Amino acid sequence: MVAITIRDIPDDVRDELASRAARSGKSLQEYLRGMLIDTAARPTVSEVLRRARARVEATGSRLDVATILTAKDADKR
Repeated sequence: MVAITIRDIPDDVRDELASRAARSGKSLQEYLRGMLIDTAARPTVSEVLRRARARVEATGSRLDVATILTAKDADKR
């Protein structure tokens, strides 16, 4: 495993992150490590959009906003 150093973090940001870590029962290092792992595991916005566009191209499906909202509202009934 590698070590990462981040410099010039404002004191108030460090304090808030340390408070969140403490509330989670973790050290600041554990808390930040978990955040980094979770972030790396999620696709980027551009990746999600690329996948969505690929699905639209593969299926040829195109729905307008009104159709989507009607279907969404029908699920609430």
